[in-house]
This record gives sequence, structure tokens and C-alpha cells, in this order.
Amino acid sequence: MHGVLATLAGYFATLSLFAVGGANAAIPDMQRFIVDVMHWMTAKQFTDSYAIAQMSPGPNVIIVALIGYHVAGLAGAAVATASMVGPSCVLAFVVTRVWERFKHARWRIAVQNGLVPLSLGLIAASAFVIARTTDHNIAAAAVTAVTAVAAYMTRLNPLWLFAAGGIAGFAGLV
Repeated sequence: MHGVLATLAGYFATLSLFAVGGANAAIPDMQRFIVDVMHWMTAKQFTDSYAIAQMSPGPNVIIVALIGYHVAGLAGAAVATASMVGPSCVLAFVVTRVWERFKHARWRIAVQNGLVPLSLGLIAASAFVIARTTDHNIAAAAVTAVTAVAAYMTRLNPLWLFAAGGIAGFAGLV
């Protein structure tokens, strides 16, 4: 059990320092490590955990607690969550203090502008990993596509889109 907790701690602590864009940007690597490398969850269990985390109120990092809980119970949830948020919080605190000193520097503005597409790309990769697991037929792929377009093109609350997808699934259309 201690080995599993140490593995969770080491993995999520390292991931927290490279998850530019938040926990959602790290979903592809989480899925690779948790499902493909460690075999702690199946792809369906991972996707279900992701869906639960997205539907839950609060930060997107909830998926880390769900993974930790699935792997090692309450201790796993606590270790995974603390490891995912702790190092990045400390780094953010230190960097913010230094960053403010250079708020008008050209290099700072260039770095900020460069991080935007990087974050968007990582989040898009996360969406692709989740869609690949859940889109098991044409109808499911169509629901994903329509939801993505509707979310992008309208100001409709995403919960309505999730509800419509859930009703379609419940009705056996997906």
C-alpha cells in the first residue's frame, strides 16, 4: 500500500509541475499512466471518473481525487490531491512574486502570449482522449460533435448540453 501511495505522490507531484492549463490539460498523460502503464483502471473507468469530475461542482482537479480513491481509498485520494495541487501552488506563489517585478518586460509578454496556444492545445488533446474512449459508434460521435459545436458557437450553459446527451443515452439513442 505504501508503494502505491508513493507512486501516486511521485506521479501527481511531477505532473502538477507540467500541467500547464490545469488538470484538464494533463488528462491524456493521466489516462496513459493510470490505464496503460499502471493498469489501475480501465479506459471506461477513467472516462467515467472524468465525467463525474466534470459534472461535480468545484475545480476540475477532482478527477485526481477520484483516481486516488479508486487506486488506494481515502488515503489515495488525499495523497493524489495533495500531490497534484501542492507543488504547483508553491511554484505559482514563487513565480508570481518574481513575475510581478517584470510586468512590462517584452519577454514576459511574449511568454504569456506563447502559453495561451500551448494551454489550448493541451486541453484539446484531453478532449480528444476522452472522445476517443466514449465515441464507440456514429451516434456517440455525432453527440460529441454537436456538443462541441454548440458549446463553441453559443453561450448555452454546458450543463444543458450534458443533460441532452444524458437523455439521448438514457433513451438508447447513443
